[in-house]
Amino acid sequence: MRYATAILATLLAPAAQAATTTPVDTGNTAWLLLCSALVMLMTPGLAFFYAGMVHRKNVVSTLLQNYVALSLVGLVWVIAGYSLVFSEGSAFIGTFEFAMLEGMATQMYGETGIPLMAFMAFQMMFAIITPALITGAFAERVNFKAWLFIMILWSVIVYLPVAHWVWGPGGWIAADGGLDFAGGLVVHITAGFSGLASGLLFGRRANRGHIRPNDVTLIMLGAALLWFGWFGFNAGSAITTGSLASYAFVNTFVAGAAAFIAWMVLEWLVEGKPTAVGSAVGIVVGLVAITPAAGYVTVQSSIIIGVVGTLVAFFATQKIRKITHLDDALDVFGCHGIGGVVGAILTGVYATKEVNPGIGNEGWLISGDSTLFVANLTAVGVVAVYAFIATIIIVKLVNLFVPIRVSAEHEGHGLDVAMHGESVRHEGMENMNPMSWR
Repeated sequence: MRYATAILATLLAPAAQAATTTPVDTGNTAWLLLCSALVMLMTPGLAFFYAGMVHRKNVVSTLLQNYVALSLVGLVWVIAGYSLVFSEGSAFIGTFEFAMLEGMATQMYGETGIPLMAFMAFQMMFAIITPALITGAFAERVNFKAWLFIMILWSVIVYLPVAHWVWGPGGWIAADGGLDFAGGLVVHITAGFSGLASGLLFGRRANRGHIRPNDVTLIMLGAALLWFGWFGFNAGSAITTGSLASYAFVNTFVAGAAAFIAWMVLEWLVEGKPTAVGSAVGIVVGLVAITPAAGYVTVQSSIIIGVVGTLVAFFATQKIRKITHLDDALDVFGCHGIGGVVGAILTGVYATKEVNPGIGNEGWLISGDSTLFVANLTAVGVVAVYAFIATIIIVKLVNLFVPIRVSAEHEGHGLDVAMHGESVRHEGMENMNPMSWR
């Protein structure tokens, strides 16, 4: 047994040495792990943001619909998701080479000095928050069990292929010259257009006309956590520390700030009063719009992107509601779908080698060459249509086995009590034993 062990160790030694030829860069590794934690924080931030907007009787269910993504999608990512996105396969999907993170223990991410496991963790947080974004489109009326099935299928059928197209080895969008720095295509357009499809399929809420945000403080807290976490989302997508991460960090702040002011002024002019909720939505739209461009454009361009994204989202969502009577409860399509489209298209207009020398083609306005613009426009169209159609199929398929929408009775009582047997506030709870609240 001793000799067998020695022989086995000899056979494995060259492979282990080859896998660790690039020394670990502790600074870059610490940076990416910190950014991973920031992006993870965005999912609870999103949960608070959404929970403040719904009726008080649906706060707990809204929180849980988002929080459960941390566990469920996280496991999907570890089991097969990372491998299908970041292994070499076809132009459309990867393989199971890294299933269950097999063989990744000593591998590095390129020449960065970052362990591949750290890169996997960073990308996992993106995969987690993306389906959580969709919950806002059918808030207050989704069957929790159905949502679990929809979330798994959507992650596998929509998120993983699109992520491979954009960021995976040999993905067709990247090969075509398309650019998406931190997820305008992969995260926001997929979630936004899936939200549009879901909103249409789920139908309108029974008491839609009486809905008002139940807690503006939760909304503002959620917006603050999202903005804070977005620095990891965008600046972390530079992967290593340095000038590119710094530029993405500043662009993220500037676009969010410009959008905040733009939305507030628009509300003031159109509605007569600036609101805290509207301003919080404006921040999110600006952050969404700058996401695909954060590491490709100048600070001046990021201001334009934030303001233009806000203008388009503000007026487009109003028109869409009037035309379709869509009950996109928390404006998922307006914030993420429209914001993502504007950001991806303007990336093709303003991307410059002054900020990122590594890009193949500069933006149309910078170079006069429309190659990048056309590539991103094509990517926007394909991703939007694919996410919309695939979501319709997934939701209809799940509905064959589990009703996607709760009953009218459950909707009336509220999902907190009907689905989970608890609520955000109990009458007389100050006099009760905490163990008896349920």
